[in-house]
Amino acid sequence: MPKRRKRKKEDHEVNESWLLPYADLLTLLLAVFIVLFASSSLDEAKFSQISSVFSEIFEGGHGVMDNASPTAVPVPKDSVGTESENSSFLEDRRSLGEIQDRVDEYIAVHELENQFETKLTDEGLLITIRDSILFNTGSAEIAPQYESFASDIAELLKFDPPRQVVVTGHTDNIPIHTAQFASNWELSVKRAVNFLTILVDNEGIDPLLFSAKGYGEFQPIASNDTAEGRSKNRRVEVLVQPLVLEDGRAFE
Repeated sequence: MPKRRKRKKEDHEVNESWLLPYADLLTLLLAVFIVLFASSSLDEAKFSQISSVFSEIFEGGHGVMDNASPTAVPVPKDSVGTESENSSFLEDRRSLGEIQDRVDEYIAVHELENQFETKLTDEGLLITIRDSILFNTGSAEIAPQYESFASDIAELLKFDPPRQVVVTGHTDNIPIHTAQFASNWELSVKRAVNFLTILVDNEGIDPLLFSAKGYGEFQPIASNDTAEGRSKNRRVEVLVQPLVLEDGRAFE
């Protein structure tokens, strides 16, 4: 009986041709993610990096973005909004600086450097006036010889567009208890109100934009242990508030 021929086992080759398109797909996905990441905060340095990466990926001489124009890539809307907000804030600070310059010029002309001080703060332009140039000791009435100073300050507080202004009274920590004032709080508030009254009693000043308050001895700027320190603490502050906050919101 003849022997059956043994069938040779067929050699099965594994077809790996699918790996090529799969690798190409991964490469393209990598390129897409690089573009998305870079476009979120676009600048010249990132353009250069993108071009270099694409050159390495596709091994083709020049980068695919070598001739790209920055204007061809959309700028995120948030970036435009931030630039606008910063511009408005900086413009408002510049305007406050011009007001400060006018006040400083008035101080220099009248040689009031020891009684007046100006400073730009996060809250606006702060004008500090020592109480000695406005009030007699323990009194909230502005001395007649100093009323002209208050009127002059009012002229400097005429703005276009109008701004809100807060007048604040401060005292030292020496207790006061008179028939007129039971505490330094009352004295500080009354001084602020009396100074405010002269300010708004000028044509071109809108009283609706002005307010007054008093802190008594509770917001000192110097030590109350010395006569010089107590003199600094007895003061009236005029705060010219900003129109635009640092985050771009309008001041309310």
